This record gives sequence, structure tokens and C-alpha cells, in this order.
Amino acid sequence: MPLLQFETTLSLSDAEKTALADRITDLYTTEMATTAGHVAVVIRKRETADLHLGRAVDGPLLFLDAEIRRGRSFERKRAFALETMDYVGETFDVPDENMKIVFTEHPGEAMMGVDRVGGEWGENGDKE
Repeated sequence: MPLLQFETTLSLSDAEKTALADRITDLYTTEMATTAGHVAVVIRKRETADLHLGRAVDGPLLFLDAEIRRGRSFERKRAFALETMDYVGETFDVPDENMKIVFTEHPGEAMMGVDRVGGEWGENGDKE
């Protein structure tokens, strides 16, 4: 039950936000081997002075805080991160130096909806 939270200086239209959320959900479900129904995406517009990154160059900034269930391999997380940054860079002209993704992993039981509590990630890559 991931919560994918973007902080960005990009000025996105409603259609662009929807496209970003849809694409990131698709990337997440593919790379993390899960379904889309529980993926939550947040996109927050920030002023230029609100976000800082020491290596940044001129251009928009975009950070992703990916709150995910623990147990995914480094390879899965890295593939999702690279695909996400590739998409954002190409689609919204964000320089590579201006993007950052951080994963925070939680036990399955810490991720809840009204009708479900997350389970643990199995060794074979499936929810147990």
C-alpha cells in the first residue's frame, strides 16, 4: 500500500498531474510486481525557495518520497527509481541532477486502508 509523494517546483496542469500519477502508478506496479488499486500518489507544488539540493543545476526540482512495504529487492527499487527519473526528465525537462528519490520501508501491518491491512512481502516476490 505505497504512498508516493512528489515535491516539485514544476508548475503542472491538472492533466499533467493526472498523467504523472498514472504513469508512476504503472511503473510502480510493473517494477514492484503488484496491483494498482492500493497505490497512492501525492503531487505537491513548491516554490523555488522551498526545495534545495546541493548538486542542482538551473531548472525544476523534483523529489519523490516513496513510502513502501519492506521486502522489495534493491534491484526492484533501483529499476523503479531509474524508470521514474527517466520519465520525469524526458516528459517535464527536469535535469538529472535535480531529481532525488528516497525509499522508506515499513512492515506490511503499518500500511492500512479502511478495508485492509498490508501483509508482508514474500521471498518469491508475492504478498503472503
